[in-house]
Amino acid sequence: MKEFQLNGQLRTDFGKKASKMMRKEGLIPCNIYGEKKGENGLPEAIAFAIPMTELRKVVYTPHVYVCNINIEGKNHIAIMKELQFHPVTDALMHVDFYETTEEKPITIGIPVKLNGLAQGVRDGGRLALQIRKINVTAPYKNIPETLDIDVTNLGLGKSIKVGELSFEGLELATSKDVVVCTVKMTRAARSAADSANAQSEEAAE
Repeated sequence: MKEFQLNGQLRTDFGKKASKMMRKEGLIPCNIYGEKKGENGLPEAIAFAIPMTELRKVVYTPHVYVCNINIEGKNHIAIMKELQFHPVTDALMHVDFYETTEEKPITIGIPVKLNGLAQGVRDGGRLALQIRKINVTAPYKNIPETLDIDVTNLGLGKSIKVGELSFEGLELATSKDVVVCTVKMTRAARSAADSANAQSEEAAE
């Protein structure tokens, strides 16, 4: 996984009014949750803020990052768990991070990358990607930037499911029955197949 450095500052003022003022100043309110738990047994959060100019680079990108967050001199390794956007403007409102370590497994969605020219596409079909990310579980150091899948031998009308895939050092957390990609029959391919079948029947007669 790619790593990205972020710099945050602890929050001392809370509530909607304080958060609104932060956003006006170009800061986004954030929380980071780790192993530490409060008296109620729930994870205890560190409240801080990060400049939008820094967050933009890890939010508006197809890449998945592990973030090295420096909060006033103390470093935290974390991944983004939840993003909140304004329902009308789509402006980023809040980010929740989850702290991790090099040894601790995390579950995160990794982009799928299809490699090769599918046989079904050569035969006139169309390759369709059904899901853009597959959830995997592993220590973040073991997680690749993309999940590469070879589709060279995928024929017309055939598909690849999550259960048919395996990647070294990764546990796949997405359901095995989920279809990753398929080669769909196009009108041209169907006409060609019908024509070939008709010729075969004529030859047999």
